[in-house]
Amino acid sequence: MKNIDQISRKSFIKASVAALAMPFVSKLNMETKAASKIGLQLYTLRDDIAKDMEGTLRKVAAIGYKEIELYGYSDGKFFGKRAKELRSFLKSIGLNPISGHYGAGVENRKAIGTLSNSWQQAVDDAAELGQKYVNCAYLTPKERTLDGYKSYVELFNRAGEVAKKAGLQFGYHNHDFEFMNLEGIVPYDIIAGQTDPSLVKLELDLYWVVKAGINPVDLFRKYPGRFPLWHVKDMEKGPEKSYAEVGTGSIDFGKIFAERKLSGMTHFFVEQDVAKIPALQAIQISYDNLIKMKV
Repeated sequence: MKNIDQISRKSFIKASVAALAMPFVSKLNMETKAASKIGLQLYTLRDDIAKDMEGTLRKVAAIGYKEIELYGYSDGKFFGKRAKELRSFLKSIGLNPISGHYGAGVENRKAIGTLSNSWQQAVDDAAELGQKYVNCAYLTPKERTLDGYKSYVELFNRAGEVAKKAGLQFGYHNHDFEFMNLEGIVPYDIIAGQTDPSLVKLELDLYWVVKAGINPVDLFRKYPGRFPLWHVKDMEKGPEKSYAEVGTGSIDFGKIFAERKLSGMTHFFVEQDVAKIPALQAIQISYDNLIKMKV
């Protein structure tokens, strides 16, 4: 009986310890899961990268970011490096290059590595780097005419076909100007409504959508499943509506993330175009707050 009592007592103690530990383990697992999803658009750190690319990216990895989106591809190089060389470095520090931003090249046809010039090379280099997505980042003011938007349907579809053949997905990244009425038409509806959904996905910049007076969830309902990528960028409280570290501003990310399945989101990237504090400090705050949100 004594041995049985001792065994029962030991079993009870073990079970009790395990029960007490479960909430902490569960919390740790949730935080680890959240951390594995948090990406960064490197444009946020453009000044730091210009001074010391490798050192800056090591700091990004040290914060805990696992996925990144690149910018500035030009003439076959990313930050001055060929795809193979950069891929090796990124792998060594644990950063996964999910996506990249590219110019339309409509105004500046001489720029190499845009949708309008050497796009095949850009896609091939993106594939070699290990990217899954290639996105049109921006349209210059001269590229924002109604006739221009109509012509981009074909341009984007062609870009999407090239990307698809290489095993990548093409997408379009918005600002706020696409939601401004242009001769009675909302340009974003041309891009989202007239392009081939299988060839052209949409990278939704949440800050710019909110600044345009649009509820992101309404876009998810209008174009379900079209938004595999998001830019998670916060907005300062107050009339200026400037950029803010994620979780310190006015955007209700909880309500937006609750509809991630409707949107089709699979990856998201923190971005802050301008910060009032050092950019590396800003992305640390955004990262920490996203962990707390358990996104």
